[in-house]
Amino acid sequence: MTERKRIALLIDCDNVSHNSIEGVLEELAKYGMVNVRHAHGDWNNPSLSGWIDRLHPHAIRPIQQFAYSKGKNATDSAMIIDAMDLLYSNNIDAFALMTSDSDFTPLVLRILESGLPVYGFGEKKTPKPFVDACSPFIYTENLIPEEEDKPIATKTPSSKNRNTLRGDTSLVKLLRTAAEQTSDDDGWSHMSKVGHYISNNSSFSAINYGYKKLGDLIRATELFEIDMRSNGKAMYIKDVRN
Repeated sequence: MTERKRIALLIDCDNVSHNSIEGVLEELAKYGMVNVRHAHGDWNNPSLSGWIDRLHPHAIRPIQQFAYSKGKNATDSAMIIDAMDLLYSNNIDAFALMTSDSDFTPLVLRILESGLPVYGFGEKKTPKPFVDACSPFIYTENLIPEEEDKPIATKTPSSKNRNTLRGDTSLVKLLRTAAEQTSDDDGWSHMSKVGHYISNNSSFSAINYGYKKLGDLIRATELFEIDMRSNGKAMYIKDVRN
């Protein structure tokens, strides 16, 4: 049995909404156990009141950081110090940074140099350098739960979805390259290998396109032949152009 990753989640409460924290924790549960949960911010600031209600239910420890001088973000510095302390402790296998601030890009690069993955979560306003540095990066707007009294829409393939996805040239290139680089001699690629290739080479996440799984997104593009093997448990894909 593969040992689950120990993940440290550091939250920049000044730059990200509390509304998606449940979705972030659910997403991280796919990768391992979030045994460190630190929320950084000036808790005297009324703007963080929404976060206060989320702390205890999700076992998140608030880290107080006073604003020592106006116009300076002391939270950033405290969060970076916290991350480096955790990195040097050797008790963490991966980091998750919840922020929309590109100032943390050097921190991501430093953690990556140590061989640890960094999962990024931020709002759609997050600058591209930070998005690209993380693997994967998920926009938090896509993780906000549906209203309980609102019917949950089922994602079904349609020509509109297909055409929109195919019109994203960077997405098409990424999927085709991943399939090509991981294909066997017969041209078929195992989905697990495709997923690993993509995660190792980009900040891509199917969630940002409205799909919970990479396989669902690939089906929607209709760019690949699909072959389900091992009694439907293993998915293989092949470029329809081949």
